[in-house]
Amino acid sequence: MYRDFGTIFVFIILGIILVYVPLLIQKLVAPSNPTPDKMSTYECGEEAEGSAWIRFNIRYYIIALIFLIFDVEVVLLFPWAVIFQDFIKEGNGMLVFVEMAIFLLILITGLAYVWQKSDLDWVKRKIAFASGRYKNQKLEEEH
Repeated sequence: MYRDFGTIFVFIILGIILVYVPLLIQKLVAPSNPTPDKMSTYECGEEAEGSAWIRFNIRYYIIALIFLIFDVEVVLLFPWAVIFQDFIKEGNGMLVFVEMAIFLLILITGLAYVWQKSDLDWVKRKIAFASGRYKNQKLEEEH
């Protein structure tokens, strides 16, 4: 029993050594010469404009999350399709097919919900309490 804990202890010690020893060596060997040029933000060789702490539109994150959901779907669908013939040979083909159909139905329902809420539109025209200029845009778009 103590040998099991000994193995875990050895791995913990090894992990600490592999992380902290290179950091310690870097502090001892690497020169430290911070200058304003070295401490400035690097943007592809261009001078930085403005602060790095700006607010991004929430649509970037929404689109990224939606992409991630459907990317995971594809990652799960390919291996399933590869081994589907094996499940048919074992006699479980219909069960596995129904399970994947339920999975796809849930994702398609989510896509329909997101589409209906117009979260896939990059520019939203619906503004709850707006009038004036948006009202004229709607009339121009209809004609």
